[in-house]
Amino acid sequence: MEIKSPQYLWSMTYILGFLVVFVAGQSASDVVATYNLYNAAQIGWDLNTASVYCATWDADMPLSWRSQYGWTAFCGPQGPHGEEACGQCLEVTNEGTGAQVIVRIVDQCSNGGLDLDYDVFQELDTDGQGSAQGHLTVSYEFVGC
Repeated sequence: MEIKSPQYLWSMTYILGFLVVFVAGQSASDVVATYNLYNAAQIGWDLNTASVYCATWDADMPLSWRSQYGWTAFCGPQGPHGEEACGQCLEVTNEGTGAQVIVRIVDQCSNGGLDLDYDVFQELDTDGQGSAQGHLTVSYEFVGC
């Protein structure tokens, strides 16, 4: 077994530290989440029928992939690595109640928050405050699907 030089070990430690900071930065809190009537289950999880932005890339994905998680529009600038966010997943937490759900990004929007499918919104709105206010305050983190 080859013994690595201190410079090599320092370099690897630096790179690992950078990656941890980079990945940890892929979250946000105090985000406004509204809802959209994608009606994913009612339309058979068909991205083309829903006319979502990500249909260009993901419409041909298997039904098991398209229906694995509820849907959301991601209104942030990009995915966690600067790429298109389509198909990626977020763990979303209702900051008022702690309720959590994982969602798949299928659309884009420009309101700076999230636009959750109505069923997902209802799942997070465990105390009814989101429906009363017309939005939830959530945090999210990019997670593996």
